[in-house]
Amino acid sequence: MGQPIAFSGHVIGLLKEYMRDLVDQATQEQHSQEQFGFTPLPYRPDQAFSDLLALLDDRIESEGIQVGLPECFLHDMWTLCNEAVEPISNRIWLEGNLDGRNKTKARTRELTYQALIEFIESRSRERS
Repeated sequence: MGQPIAFSGHVIGLLKEYMRDLVDQATQEQHSQEQFGFTPLPYRPDQAFSDLLALLDDRIESEGIQVGLPECFLHDMWTLCNEAVEPISNRIWLEGNLDGRNKTKARTRELTYQALIEFIESRSRERS
């Protein structure tokens, strides 16, 4: 483990916006599935990480420079996600079992991304 990775407030804001987009997308998918009587498949935090990284790759390719994302952002996010996936997955699993409710894709994404932001912010505090 090298130096903790820190992001500017601007980058954290963009990241939160992208995460919100993914949660909204999952909510819309859920409504569509319910409308047609489909049962959603289980969805895990590691899938939420993968979806976030795929979206970031796409957004960086299409708008990265214009919105002010650093050149190494995707690499740094891969590194952070690799470090965070196990503790966050365990936390989400435990919380899900404690409250006894099935987590939807949207809720899993929301909890996973909230935990990831907390993880990033705690790493940034370590650095300062």
